[in-house]
Amino acid sequence: MAEARPAARHATHGVANSEPDRDARALADRLHSAAVHLLRRLRRQDSTSGLSGPRLSALSVLVFGGPLTLGDLAAAEQVRAPTMTRIVQGLERLGYVSRERDTRDRRLFRARATARGRALLLEGRNRRVDALARRLASLDAAQRQLLGGSVAILEEVVRSLDD
Repeated sequence: MAEARPAARHATHGVANSEPDRDARALADRLHSAAVHLLRRLRRQDSTSGLSGPRLSALSVLVFGGPLTLGDLAAAEQVRAPTMTRIVQGLERLGYVSRERDTRDRRLFRARATARGRALLLEGRNRRVDALARRLASLDAAQRQLLGGSVAILEEVVRSLDD
């Protein structure tokens, strides 16, 4: 029988994280909404790539996560295998992805981002980061410092979500 994991403890207060209090829930709601709106607005920069959102997302997984089987890529993108097969075939036709046989199981193929696919994705990321940096440049130094500290906390929270 598996051991029960102890309740997670908040890093600074040592409080069990079973149910968030009202303030934490309200903050989580605001943060979630802000993150969704930020990404939607920045995604406008992706229109110049000529790829759909699902194709860009799959390509991103391959660029930053490395080669994957179609099944693993479908699971990562939360779509069915036939859908991912069509996405990868489209990316392959455009020269952004190649397929290679799995070295351990010759029945499987792994999708891999090509140099062209990696370049396309990194150009898109640079466009999004530049658009955000232009807006952040208009903040005063104190606001940027506060935001920088908040981002560090957010990065810690994101890492802890994997626990």
